[in-house]
Amino acid sequence: MPLRRVVPYLMCLALSCMTFLAPLVNASDTSQHDLDLVAIERAANNLPRLHSLLIHQHGDMVYEQYFNGRDASQAANMKSASKSVISALVGIAIARGDIASLDQPVSDYFPDILADAAPAKRAITIENLLTMEAGLESTSNRNYGRWAVSDDWVRFVLEQPMIGTPGSDMIYSTGSTHLLSAIIERASGISTLEYAERHLTGPTGINITYWSQDPQGVYFGGNNLEMRPRDMLKFGQLYLNGGEWGGRQLLSREWVEQSHSPHADSPRGQGRHYGYGWWLRDLAGMQVPVAWGYGGQLIFVVEPFDLVVVATADSQPGDGRYMQLRGIYDLVETHILAPLADR
Repeated sequence: MPLRRVVPYLMCLALSCMTFLAPLVNASDTSQHDLDLVAIERAANNLPRLHSLLIHQHGDMVYEQYFNGRDASQAANMKSASKSVISALVGIAIARGDIASLDQPVSDYFPDILADAAPAKRAITIENLLTMEAGLESTSNRNYGRWAVSDDWVRFVLEQPMIGTPGSDMIYSTGSTHLLSAIIERASGISTLEYAERHLTGPTGINITYWSQDPQGVYFGGNNLEMRPRDMLKFGQLYLNGGEWGGRQLLSREWVEQSHSPHADSPRGQGRHYGYGWWLRDLAGMQVPVAWGYGGQLIFVVEPFDLVVVATADSQPGDGRYMQLRGIYDLVETHILAPLADR
């Protein structure tokens, strides 16, 4: 190749490499922000199950590191943080008129299953599913295995006994958000994945690398959705930006506000509440919206600081899983939120 062609080619290649590597901020680069990145990295290295930690503030990647053999190209199974994605799709479906309203009864979509159901079960609404207040026996925890091996996940959920009144106590259940995925498909006439690609992931450039399905082909509404950490960050930024992306209002600002407002009190401990598919957790003297997934798959959206934090971790059961999750919360609260709150 003539030299006059080689030089521009090499320059372009170098620029491309710089563009790819730019977001990987080293802990020693402390001049452009107010966080102690050395302390953050020290705390992160003390978490043996941690896979990634990303901190994005004021439009800049403040910190991005991968641990325990992981790198930016590898997707994370978001586990129950998938519920926050389902919530976004429901908000889009309501805004587009595909779903009538939050008050629409779930029975409208499953007359084949609920035609002869008790009035209380037929009264369950879309909002009850979003806030985990459906009143149905949970399909999570001790019931998860029986549900996951059943032949019809939707029917299994809807045939659970009523143990509460719709709209009253929070009963955490992945089956509730799986019903929302089935409702999106019945309301739109296309799969939940295709609906997401048209109205959420396509416009934002988010890439879903894998998403499992139930025996009827319904995409899992509340688990086993995989994204790279940078795509999880984009999802958090969409909420930080009030639902706007690239000049388009993908989610209404009202939906974002309602999603990040407490609608149910969590039975899992004081200082925890639930919005629309998002947890609200008391951290550093404020209530922080968190997309939470088993094992430490987390997206923190902190509007007062114009901040999104993403963490992913080993989600396999085993010793240290609970302490790992506690450690991530402590890192975010102690080394990120508290210093910013004290400024």
